[in-house]
Amino acid sequence: MSVTAQTQAILLLTAHFTKPADNAAKPLTTKEWARFAQWLKDHDINPEKLMNGHLRVALDGWTDKFITAERIEQLMNRGSALALAVEKWTRAGLWVLTMSDYNYPSSLKRLLKTDSPAVLFGCGNPALLNRGGVAVVGARNANNGDLDFSSNLGKTIADQGYTVVSGGARGIDESAMLGALEHEGTVIGVLADSLLKAATSNKYRKYLVNNNLVLISPYYPEAGFNAGNAMSRNKYIYCLADAAIVVQSGTEGGTWNGAIENLKKEWVPLWVKETKDPTSGNSLLIQKGASPLSADLSRLNVSSLFKEINYITADASIDLFKQSIVREQPGKIYNNEAINDENTNQPFSTKALDEINIYQFFLIKLAKLTINNAKTPDELSNELDVTKSQLNIWLKKAVLEKKIKKLNKPVRYQSLANIDQISMFD
Repeated sequence: MSVTAQTQAILLLTAHFTKPADNAAKPLTTKEWARFAQWLKDHDINPEKLMNGHLRVALDGWTDKFITAERIEQLMNRGSALALAVEKWTRAGLWVLTMSDYNYPSSLKRLLKTDSPAVLFGCGNPALLNRGGVAVVGARNANNGDLDFSSNLGKTIADQGYTVVSGGARGIDESAMLGALEHEGTVIGVLADSLLKAATSNKYRKYLVNNNLVLISPYYPEAGFNAGNAMSRNKYIYCLADAAIVVQSGTEGGTWNGAIENLKKEWVPLWVKETKDPTSGNSLLIQKGASPLSADLSRLNVSSLFKEINYITADASIDLFKQSIVREQPGKIYNNEAINDENTNQPFSTKALDEINIYQFFLIKLAKLTINNAKTPDELSNELDVTKSQLNIWLKKAVLEKKIKKLNKPVRYQSLANIDQISMFD
C-alpha cells in the first residue's frame, strides 16, 4: 500500500487504527470532515501541510465547538499508530482511497455529496468501483428458495456482462455475490465490518487475485459487527449501483430501512422480487413505489432495470484538490456532457475514440481480429492482452447482443460486423 502524505493526513484525522480507547480523541465523523475539509480548501491548505510541525499556525482562524484545535492536534499525533496499522494492512493486501484519489467512486460524490466517506479501505480491483451494476440486497436469515434465487440472480447479472453490488453479509448478499463470481462475473462488496478478515479468507481470495472482486469498507478494517455501521453502509451499496433489487425484506431492519431510504432519495431504480404474501416487506415496498420483479429469471433483461442518467463529473466543491474518474454506466461512459449520438446502439458507430468505452473498443478490436477467422478464447486473451475472466464477461455480453457469434468444437468466436464499419479505425 503506497500512502501519500495527503492520504496519511486524512487517515490521521478520520480513521481508527486500533480499537478506540475511552479517553482518546475521536476521529472526525463524515460530516465533521466535510466541514473541516471545506475550510482547508477555502484557505488553500493541503491536508499534508498539517503534518509539517506548525499545526497551530496552519489552523490560525479555525474555530469550531466540536472540532477543536486540541482534538486535531491529538489526532495528528498518532503517526506511530498509523505506521503500524498501514504495515499490517499492506501485508493483507489492503489499500486506501480518499476523495481526491482517481479510483474513488464518483457516484458517491455525485449522489451523497458531503455525506461521502472521507476514506475507503479496500482490497481487490479498485477499477470496478466506477463500473456501476446491480445492487442485490436482502435478509441474512433467508429461506432456501430466496437463497437459490439470489445465487441465480447473481449468475444472470454476470452472464449479461454486469457487476453485482452487495453487502457481503451472510444470506442474500453472499449468495448473489458468489453466484456472480462462480460464473466469472465481477462483484463489488461493501462491508460493514471485518474487511481485514475477508481480504485473507479462502472464500474470496481467488476472486481478488483474478481481479473479479473488490471489497471496500468506510470503517476500520478490523472492526467487528456494529448494527449502526451495517445500517449506514446501505446507502453506499445503492449509490455504487445503477439499479437495486430487494430479494427478501421484512418490515423493519437493515434491508427495509435501506430500501425506504433509496425510495425517498431516488438514488437508483428499486426492484423488488414479487411475493404472494401481501403482509411481507416486499409487498409493502412495492406499495411504496418500488417496481415488481418477476421470480422467473429466464426472461430477465438486466439492462431494462436501469434508467437513463446523464452522468457528469462529481461536484468539485467536495473534492479537496482534484476530481476523480467519471462514473461509467454499464455499456456507456459519460464525459462532462451526455453522449448524444444517433448511432450509439450500433456496434461500431462513428463516434470519436474518446467517446467510446472500453467494451466498445474491445468490440472494434475483436472485429479486426475475427472478421475472417474465428478465434479461441486463449488466442483472443493473448492477442488482446486481457485476462480470461474479463474476456469471458465481454464475450458473453457480445453474444447476447448478437454482435459476435459463438462456434463450437472447439469454442471460437467471430465478429458479425461488416469490415466497412471498422475501416475508419485502421
